[in-house]
Amino acid sequence: MKHLMKMLDLSPEEILEILDLADKLKFEIKNGIRHKILSGKTLGMIFQKSSTRTRVSFETGMYQLGGHALFLSSNDLQIGRGESTKDTARVLSRYLDGVMIRTFDQEEVETLASFGNIPIINGLTDFAHPCQVLADLQTIREYKRSFDGLKFCYIGDGNNMANSLAVGALKVGMEVALACPKGYEPDQKVLEFASNYPCFNLTTEPLEAAKDADIVYTDVWSSMGQEDEANERKKIFSGKYQVNKELMDIAHADAMVLHCLPAHRGEEITNEVLEQHANEIFDEAENRLHAQKAVMVKLMKG
Repeated sequence: MKHLMKMLDLSPEEILEILDLADKLKFEIKNGIRHKILSGKTLGMIFQKSSTRTRVSFETGMYQLGGHALFLSSNDLQIGRGESTKDTARVLSRYLDGVMIRTFDQEEVETLASFGNIPIINGLTDFAHPCQVLADLQTIREYKRSFDGLKFCYIGDGNNMANSLAVGALKVGMEVALACPKGYEPDQKVLEFASNYPCFNLTTEPLEAAKDADIVYTDVWSSMGQEDEANERKKIFSGKYQVNKELMDIAHADAMVLHCLPAHRGEEITNEVLEQHANEIFDEAENRLHAQKAVMVKLMKG
């Protein structure tokens, strides 16, 4: 494991190793055990898409590990004025010990990894969000103790979250059901991967996907960069692709609900359901910190 670019790149064993380390680091920091595993290391954080959780969790994580994080917006870099990604990768490799990038195009992450010689972490692209999914899997295992025999259900847009969740959940052994409107399915590469798993089901019917589910997951109907589509998407998703009481009634009685946040209450999830499952959802948000610390240690410890 040289980089974290997408869930498709990780083996099941690598995923579990990251989760085990994340649990260990979480236990230690909660019990006042301080460690400086990345002392003297510097992480560059490139943000072409803004974020609350990504910036705060990575910056805090590097501090807790004894390292330093540099916030780099596209306005601060020559990459925002036309310098090629491959030249930027070569330059940053001389200064930094790792780069986290949150951007639009997956190819930009792949190019940084190809032309640099330091670890690259995908903080989010339009195709993948591996950091979030590692935190999600950590949270599921905390609550359910094991992945064995679990059914994972996702309701909504076949976006970067659906892409990464489907791959990650299948790799750790869960049954996976996705409910997405026609024309809003996950990426074809993900569907080709999932076609090798008999326990994968893609449907347009949320109630079918949620039946007997142990985990119900949703995300916003319009992601960052899709603002022009928001009204059209609302017409397509409204009334059907929502996590609400009716949908939760056909999931298992002890089903947990997860959301990568920010949530648009009253759209993809009702306020009632979100508040009933707030502990799970905000534990999930916290675990971004711990899962990403584990990734940084794996990649940057040296």
